[in-house]
Amino acid sequence: MAAAREIDELESALSGVVAGEVRVDDATRAMYSTDASNYRHVPIAVVAPRSNADVLAALDVCAQRGLPVLPRGAGTSIGGQAANTAVVLDFTRHLNQVLELDPARAVARVQPGLVLDQLRAAAAPHGLTFGPDPSTHSRCTLGGMIGNNACGSHSVAWGKTADNVRSLEIALADGTVLEVGPTSEEELARRCAREDRVGALYRELAALSERDADLIRAAFPALPRRVSGYNLDALLPENGRNLARALVGSEGTCATLLSATVDLVAAPAVRSMAVLGFADNVSAADAVPALRDLPVLTVEGIDGQIVAALRARRGAAAADAGLPAGDAWLYLETGGDTEEEAAERARQVAALAPQVGASALVVTDPARRRALWRIREEGAGLATRLADGSEAWSGWEDAAVPPERLGQYLREFEKLLEGHGRRGAIYGHFGDGCLHVRIDFPFTAADARQRYRSFLTEAADLVVAHGGSLSGEHGDGQARAELLPKMFPPKIISAFREFKSAFDPEGRMNPRRVVDPAPLDADLRPLVAPPVLPTRARLALHADGGDFAAATRRCVGVGKCLAPSGGVMCPSYRATGEEQHSTRGRSRLLFEMLAGEVVTEGWRSPEVKEALDGCLGCKGCKTDCPVGVDMAAYKTEFLSRYYENRPRPMSHYGMGALPRWLRAGALLPRAVNAVTGSPLAPLLKRVGGIAAERDIPRLAGQTLRGWWRGRAGGEAGGEPVVLWPDTFTNHFDPGTGRDAVAVLEELGHQVHLPAKPVCCGLTWYSTGQLSTARKKLLRTLDVLEPWLERGIPVIGLEPSCTAMLRTDAAELLPDDPRVPALAACVRTFAEQVGENFVRRGRAPAAERVLTQVHCHQHADLGFAADRELLGAVAGEVDVLEGGCCGLAGNFGFERGNYDVSVACGEQELLPAVRAAGGGTVVHADGFSCRTQIRQLTDREPVHLATLTARALGVSGTGSG
Repeated sequence: MAAAREIDELESALSGVVAGEVRVDDATRAMYSTDASNYRHVPIAVVAPRSNADVLAALDVCAQRGLPVLPRGAGTSIGGQAANTAVVLDFTRHLNQVLELDPARAVARVQPGLVLDQLRAAAAPHGLTFGPDPSTHSRCTLGGMIGNNACGSHSVAWGKTADNVRSLEIALADGTVLEVGPTSEEELARRCAREDRVGALYRELAALSERDADLIRAAFPALPRRVSGYNLDALLPENGRNLARALVGSEGTCATLLSATVDLVAAPAVRSMAVLGFADNVSAADAVPALRDLPVLTVEGIDGQIVAALRARRGAAAADAGLPAGDAWLYLETGGDTEEEAAERARQVAALAPQVGASALVVTDPARRRALWRIREEGAGLATRLADGSEAWSGWEDAAVPPERLGQYLREFEKLLEGHGRRGAIYGHFGDGCLHVRIDFPFTAADARQRYRSFLTEAADLVVAHGGSLSGEHGDGQARAELLPKMFPPKIISAFREFKSAFDPEGRMNPRRVVDPAPLDADLRPLVAPPVLPTRARLALHADGGDFAAATRRCVGVGKCLAPSGGVMCPSYRATGEEQHSTRGRSRLLFEMLAGEVVTEGWRSPEVKEALDGCLGCKGCKTDCPVGVDMAAYKTEFLSRYYENRPRPMSHYGMGALPRWLRAGALLPRAVNAVTGSPLAPLLKRVGGIAAERDIPRLAGQTLRGWWRGRAGGEAGGEPVVLWPDTFTNHFDPGTGRDAVAVLEELGHQVHLPAKPVCCGLTWYSTGQLSTARKKLLRTLDVLEPWLERGIPVIGLEPSCTAMLRTDAAELLPDDPRVPALAACVRTFAEQVGENFVRRGRAPAAERVLTQVHCHQHADLGFAADRELLGAVAGEVDVLEGGCCGLAGNFGFERGNYDVSVACGEQELLPAVRAAGGGTVVHADGFSCRTQIRQLTDREPVHLATLTARALGVSGTGSG
């Protein structure tokens, strides 16, 4: 299918019968070439069906051409089962609804693309939930969970997905549609008697189960997390001949799911948690048998290396969520009808801590529990980079053993790691004997394949020796299917082939998975798609040693960027739903760009440019992504190379050099405002690459620096500080700077503004004009050097500029010793004045404040000091932390970006502002945020400096 003519014919055939999207372009195929595993398979085409009719039409086209088919959910599979050289059916775009929810029967019927959290949200008002809850619950789909037999943290209470499925509506590869579930003997006889495709299917399965019944009973280990292989035991009469449960975990190798009827469970009204701390993982594993019979919902293990990785990435505050003493922990969540009941059960657990050699802590506060769960849920991402920055990989990800053997298995597994010279962070579902681990496999070594195969083979022998399962949650995929003969006898392996053949006699459904699998050491992404371009970055990229290839490997596909809400990343994906606008999609395009096989034009790639043009540069991924992908920096790197020795768009010459133009405009601000507000404005916007829908912000009549030079009274005495006169405060909102001066002086500081013009270089940096950005930053360092030598605080008011000085400057000038001195001196306004102000105990300046956290503050600066200061200047504070304002510097002003910019703002910020009462003060420190609010609502937002000035009674200069 490599021939362009054949692909064009396929696209034409599919587009003629499918109402949904049909894509065969290189960018889409590159983005769907892998899942969250180590494997890479470029698909033939990607189809997003809008209806079951679309699914059947696509299956028919593929059947006519003999093409393989891969049904796919969110693509977060770790074993490689969600990537194949096939026609991919992506259910996430359209077939993603709750079709029916019956609270009385506690069941729901859902489409395969429905995200788990959306089902849970629909069930919650009825006191119900869906029991299985993988850590990817914010983006994983029910279809994917059924395909992999997903489990999650609460499986000790509610089991695997197979335990919660009633029936499935499926389509066979030939288009036959049928409903499957538990089958009575009478119904089995009726179905076997049918003279059609359904009858043939049931006759083959009945013959298989009758012939091999005793072998199946003996061969399938009785442990809670047996996920490997097909569920042939579900076909036995004592298990209700349940064809639906037999298909759960079949990884799309047998049929395509059209809908599922699933059981819901009663959710505890209140939850609490006991956290037990142990000296090491083995000690925690040894304690599991004594804890399993307690009234708990979870028994989850966390390795100290996970916490160390979180600290290394986000600082100590992010990881210090109330963990008791130890270097390994167990989370034991409890539930109840009342807070006291849930807490009492947690105390029962904690009381056993001395008996198992643990420290203990009972956590009832919901916010603290969420912080603890965040560490656990991000384990799959956090563990991919060890605390020293080394890369770690999936592969041997989720083996499971009987819980009573977990401690001994873990001892031997750690010896296995040591014997191979490997390291890995261990975490997982200790209560069910299931361990997750990411291992530092040497995929850049010459003998990478051999070493990978050797480890996995020995690991499989070890888990089988303990009566375990190669997979305890994520399925076999390509990573483990080849090893199934170690776990199952040859006749069961043959029965697996018969089972698949009964559904898919031509072998077109997700081939070479489970049955006749591809080798576990083939198709490894770092090996089959190595970089062909030089990968030394122009930016420092400290987290990846300056290697752009390592940066593109940082994304492992866990897909947190696909979550529809929560955190900041990825605003353009949330606005469009397009994979290319997710952090994951962009990372994969950059990876494929370096490889040069699918994305072929290197640093001039139009596919990559299109994807990165949609990136707001919000930096949300830098903090929200579990592996710390910094797409804003990667975009800067790409733009610097893409536009090398070629013309740039006018927006780069205009908004990219904004400080230069504003200095000229400040000479005649009224004249500039008159022109930008005149009938000439559309022409100016067209020439400058500015969206026609945007108003050009008005210049202030006097800059902050101009006011400072003519200020009566000069500098006050006290502890010296430097107020950074960023471009936006200086030219557009100097009143904010004047309020900041008033506050700082009122609190006893001697305020200085740099005598010469300074600029952090942000606008040049964000548009990839690195040479100019470095020059601007070097000049600024020259001006600030006398203050830096004395350690004088440099106070930033604009979060994006403050973040540039504190963090991004090191990307531009990694070898300048003044850069770390600058980073150490830079402080936000709240960091500088907060504690001093709080001690004064002044009356609040506002009864209620609605706050938009700037994206760069979220990513680089932190909001704790601001939250505390806001609490002192306002009676009630409502902090919006769920998304970008959408303007994002030059992004929202650029032609072609207006609709996406507005859609980003409409996700949370703009509706919240419009809904806020008239007495609510709208607070936003970022100039972009304030501009978006001003232009799209009737509210006038204020800076924290202005709120603080009002509280101190020193305001009066206004905000204009």
